[in-house]
Amino acid sequence: MAKILIVDDEAHIRLLLEQSLEELEDKGGELHTADNGRKAIDIILNKRPDLVFLDVMMPEINGYDVCSIVKKEHSLDEVYIIMLTAKGQEYDERRGMEAGADLYITKPFDPDFILNKAEEVLRNKGIKL
Repeated sequence: MAKILIVDDEAHIRLLLEQSLEELEDKGGELHTADNGRKAIDIILNKRPDLVFLDVMMPEINGYDVCSIVKKEHSLDEVYIIMLTAKGQEYDERRGMEAGADLYITKPFDPDFILNKAEEVLRNKGIKL
């Protein structure tokens, strides 16, 4: 069963992502959400999601630091992290990849692209949908 975590401090973005990934939930996947970096780390360490959609600009702990903590401090390379952010400069993307992100996508995003990318990542991990 696929486990996906959506991390964004903006409720409408979390809702849009949940709606975009609803099809995976209908197939038995688990969707979890967090509205700040501290909660995200907690969920990642306890639930071990297969895929995380992670915003950068958030209260308490920003997305770069969350990614670095997960990938470098806890060595959770099996957690696929997609940074999904409005920060679209080359410097921002480089910083995200250096923090350990597997993919960097800028907002606004196409909900169909998000679903297709999630399905691709999960299939590549050998998770049945």
